[in-house]
Amino acid sequence: MKRRSKVSGASTKTRRPRAAKPSRSKVRKAALRFQSTPSGERAEVARLSRELNEERKQRTATSEVLRLLSGSHGDLNRLFDTILTNATNLCQANFGTLSLYEGDVFRIVAMHNVPRGLAELRRREPLVRAGPLLRIAETKRLLHIADYTEYVATNPTDSDAAAFAKLTGVRTLIGVPMLKDGELIGAIVIYRREVRSFEDREIELIQDFAAQAVIAIENARLLNELRQRTDDLSGALERQTATSKVLDVISRSAFDLNAVLKTVAESSVRLCGADRAFIFSFDGEKLQALVSLNVPQVSQDFVSRNPIRPGRDSAAGRAVLERRVIHIPDVLADPELTYASLSGGGKAGDVRTVLAVPILKDNDLLGVILIFHVEVRPFTENEIALVETFADQAAIAIENTRLLKELRERTEEVEKLNQHLEQRVTDQVGEIERMGRLRRFLPPQVADLIVASGSEKQLESHRREITALFCDLRGFTGFSESADPEDVMALLRDYHAAIGNIIIKYSGTLERYAGDGVMVVFNDPVPVEIPALQAVLMALEMRGAIGALTDKWRRLGHDIGFGIGIAHGFATLGTIGFEGRFDYAAIGTVSNVASRLCDEAKPGQILISARVLMAVEDTVKVEPVGEFELKGIRRPLAAYNVVAANVS
Repeated sequence: MKRRSKVSGASTKTRRPRAAKPSRSKVRKAALRFQSTPSGERAEVARLSRELNEERKQRTATSEVLRLLSGSHGDLNRLFDTILTNATNLCQANFGTLSLYEGDVFRIVAMHNVPRGLAELRRREPLVRAGPLLRIAETKRLLHIADYTEYVATNPTDSDAAAFAKLTGVRTLIGVPMLKDGELIGAIVIYRREVRSFEDREIELIQDFAAQAVIAIENARLLNELRQRTDDLSGALERQTATSKVLDVISRSAFDLNAVLKTVAESSVRLCGADRAFIFSFDGEKLQALVSLNVPQVSQDFVSRNPIRPGRDSAAGRAVLERRVIHIPDVLADPELTYASLSGGGKAGDVRTVLAVPILKDNDLLGVILIFHVEVRPFTENEIALVETFADQAAIAIENTRLLKELRERTEEVEKLNQHLEQRVTDQVGEIERMGRLRRFLPPQVADLIVASGSEKQLESHRREITALFCDLRGFTGFSESADPEDVMALLRDYHAAIGNIIIKYSGTLERYAGDGVMVVFNDPVPVEIPALQAVLMALEMRGAIGALTDKWRRLGHDIGFGIGIAHGFATLGTIGFEGRFDYAAIGTVSNVASRLCDEAKPGQILISARVLMAVEDTVKVEPVGEFELKGIRRPLAAYNVVAANVS
């Protein structure tokens, strides 16, 4: 397996002396040396340079999106434009759109480089109910149309598809759904005006961008909730600030309700010339004394033992019942007043004039201010108005205390929510980076299993019984030495494309591939009921697919065959490599046996070991090919060629 050279992006602050400009003769010599380099090496250098440049562009684009994601503060439009622009440019597409799914329609929220006709159409009609987006809404899966002309031809009833093709000239497109907890919230679609399918790495890149868009939408939702709660709290605080200007006399006590109510009682008694005062709170059923001034202890004890309830037997009870000011100039002249506390616990003549003012917040009764004269001396209109003002101030103080408590609780809630939001963004950004890293360096089954479980325990070294399949091309070495590099690369592309889809179909784990050599394991990390049978059935389909290719290659003058070796046994599996470059490997005799059997296989043969035969002998026809002395294996190994599958 060829390894890429590691390119470092680190810089140094030490400034080196500027090198002397090379002479023209040295430049000519360097150019001659490069021209004398074999063309294969020059092509490899060019390929590596292109791959490094693409990877650098992808990293730059991902960093830009993550930077906007962490500091966008709900600015989704800029983030959507950046995501779509990077996805379109990095995948070498002509134009693209990003849509949000709302109800049963898509709303276009970002467009990049779209044709003028489509841009005008979307400005007039931003809602989309047909075409590829409808297919994505129905399946919630990736949509890849290699040739849009064929799609239009096979869907004659879809007039929108034909009109779209005529308007844009699109030939190849890919649509990636944006999913949140299995629910569709949008889609990214990018288009090419040529028939050229998108590669796996390009599809993975668009999927990463779709995941980042989902995180941005969720973050914006949480941020809007946070802003709404903050606005609600700010509005309440502004109302409190406005009322505080009126409460000059009690503002020095801040939100100490007892101090505020004591100030109200003292001010009422002093400014109205009263002798005593009570301030009660109301819980919906009864009044409870919060503050008393100049009230004898006997009266305080009586009120404590006999709570005042709504009714006409007391001035405070009437104020609660009628929700209005109750002024009684002489308690002895009102036969309905029977509550003994009004006369000092039953002592006649203790109080004679009483004023009860309800403390109201809108139409809610919060309490009552009660002031007395021990002699008959009615309160004046100005004094009654003053106590009403004090009642309004007391209502504000009581409400302020309640709001302060609520504010403190909500502030704590907002702080917790903010911390949760920050942690969630950090975790999700880390998860995106982790997913990208796993899918870049591990087999898809291993990466998906780790992402789904949230743990990298599967990467730890472990031992398991597996079936190993090794295959390669016969005559490839000679072909690669004599053929042009472009022909070699074209042949490998056809070869890998043919067997790659088959490996995915049979749930095989691609352990490694080096040129024409490919190693596939079954039963790890995804369990398989009969791994040996799965491997043999996959090998038969591979042989059929590669057989058609070898016929094509022979017509082109290339004598190339295809051989497969399959073995079953225990192996140790896990990651090998170093930070930044890991591979998933299966190490053990079973891997060596599969490789050696592949070496012994003639073109078109599928050689299996005896252990594999035991698992598949009722399913396939085989023929013995004798015993082989395999390198690294102490005893000769009997091998069998798989002829065909049994037809039931």
